[in-house]
Amino acid sequence: MIKNKFIVIEGLEGAGKTHACTCIKKILKKNNIKNVILVRQPGSTPIAEEIRKLITTYHTEKITKETELLLVYAARIQLVKTIIKPALNRGDWVISDRHDLSSLAYQGGGLGINKNIINKLKNLLLGDFAPDLTLYLDVIPEIGLRRALKRSALDRIEKRSLKFFRKTRKSYLNNIKSDKKIIKINANLDIDNVTQNITKQLLQWLHKQFI
Repeated sequence: MIKNKFIVIEGLEGAGKTHACTCIKKILKKNNIKNVILVRQPGSTPIAEEIRKLITTYHTEKITKETELLLVYAARIQLVKTIIKPALNRGDWVISDRHDLSSLAYQGGGLGINKNIINKLKNLLLGDFAPDLTLYLDVIPEIGLRRALKRSALDRIEKRSLKFFRKTRKSYLNNIKSDKKIIKINANLDIDNVTQNITKQLLQWLHKQFI
């Protein structure tokens, strides 16, 4: 039996992260991994969901980029300490829609906060806690935002400029280069092809865990 793992799905809006999380859970269950929980960041606890609302909705007062970063990490540490770590300690598998790589991409690449500041915050709050596997769903902003618009009304983050999302994607691509625990998936393809690629990559990764 494989030791339980923490799996993260990353990507821009419209990349298909929610579908990927559900797909991975089904694959794990087919491979006799039954105790699997899904979470999203920010969110998945009452406090973290309230923080999510603060981040994603418009306010009469402008949210500074530094405030946004701190709100994201407040929600993240609440989720990690109250849900993710206890689940992993029980032996459950955890699949998360986003984790700290999102902060490097969105608040770092997109908003321009210095990467060193974000890494210091990460090290202070999370230490060496990190995903065992990250699947980065790479989609060009034009395609992702078009999908997001079809899905529902856009929130405060999703309504940001195309330039913002291009910088965010560039940051993702730069940050995944040197991390061997991150697998890049072409999410510009149709959902069937993306699902096939996710399934293939995940099964190969699972096979390596047995060796």
